[in-house]
Amino acid sequence: MDKYIIATTVIGIAALSMAWVPRLTERTFISYPIIYLLVGMFVYWVPFDLPSPNPIRGETYAVHLTELSVIISLMGTGLKIRRKFSLQHWRIPFRLVSITMLLSIGALALLGWSLLGFSVAAAVLLGAVLAPTDPVLAEQVQVGPPDEKEEDVVRFSLTSEAGLNDGSAFPFTWLAVVLATTAVSGSNWLADWIMRDLLYRIAAGVFMGYAIGRVLAYLVFTLPRKTSFPKASDGFLALSATLVSYGFTEFVHGYGFIAVFVTALTLSSFEKDDEYHVEMHDFINQIERIVMVILLMLFGGSIVSGLLDHLTWQGALIGLAFLFIIRPLSTLPSLVGTHSSRQEKLAICFFGIRGIGSFYYLSFALSKHNFEEVDQLWSIVGFIVMVSIILHGLTASRAMRQLDVDRKKGISTTLAPDQAPDEV
Repeated sequence: MDKYIIATTVIGIAALSMAWVPRLTERTFISYPIIYLLVGMFVYWVPFDLPSPNPIRGETYAVHLTELSVIISLMGTGLKIRRKFSLQHWRIPFRLVSITMLLSIGALALLGWSLLGFSVAAAVLLGAVLAPTDPVLAEQVQVGPPDEKEEDVVRFSLTSEAGLNDGSAFPFTWLAVVLATTAVSGSNWLADWIMRDLLYRIAAGVFMGYAIGRVLAYLVFTLPRKTSFPKASDGFLALSATLVSYGFTEFVHGYGFIAVFVTALTLSSFEKDDEYHVEMHDFINQIERIVMVILLMLFGGSIVSGLLDHLTWQGALIGLAFLFIIRPLSTLPSLVGTHSSRQEKLAICFFGIRGIGSFYYLSFALSKHNFEEVDQLWSIVGFIVMVSIILHGLTASRAMRQLDVDRKKGISTTLAPDQAPDEV
């Protein structure tokens, strides 16, 4: 039978099951990404004549598949955040994407260079790839849909961190590429990196995202109220906005990830009680889940097809140390001076979920330069993502339920609509 037909059928069955599996797993302590990871491992382990899962390792395929998944997830993440965007209200997330992320990159780069013997460029790439948390697989620890008004400090912090740092890690991915090619280029690479990759591209991403978000908000909410212009009513506008924001920003060489998230935040800040926000979120969330199923099954297939073949005990040790030690310890400075409870701080420290975003950054960097450590990088990143999916997938549900119980008892923090975490 044709491989394409078999693959289409398998994907169709998996996508069909998404109508029930998330609701069924809500009754358990197991997250549904674990289910589809195991399904992917099974269907590639048994003698089905499926296409090779190598796209997860082939730079061109991996870049575009993971890129699509991340930008869709970023739009959904931004649409469901109801917190007013300001330095005060977003104090914890801003710390997480600066202090925590930089400490994580530095620690991983040092371990990669000293313990694994990586080149400086490859060590920096390892840190940049794994430092950002993942918006795709973090649904259990994120805030709910736009019609859920309450936002506790843990869900808000982890959701906004996942949205912000997927773009914030990009300069350091470019830094790894620049370091790997600087001997060839011979240019003033540090100044070029700071001006272009660190400053301009972030600024362009923020500006484009805000501008596109304001234009869309005017067309969707303001213009129909003031004139006879028809009001948008279809949820697919969220997907269209994602592609438009990402595309236009990439045209001007800004960071499209940042632009998509800022576009979503800008849209969600207008007419907050309008039901159209829920319509857009629900549509983009369904698309996100379908794409995620495909990627998880490919990831599961790649695991049984040799993705971890180049994993050494040192690489595994670094991966475990990152999840259990580096991420928690690097998060603590970001929480100094906040009034969150001890349980909330521990949850923010622990639930730094890694996933599809790490695959995107790695495949993107490898499409720009052929790093000698490519096999080891894929094995280490694959191992950390696999452990994160299982570890956090088994613990997130119980932890968040306990935090909800504590909040009802007055132990944990619920944020008012315009209240900053540090005002509690």
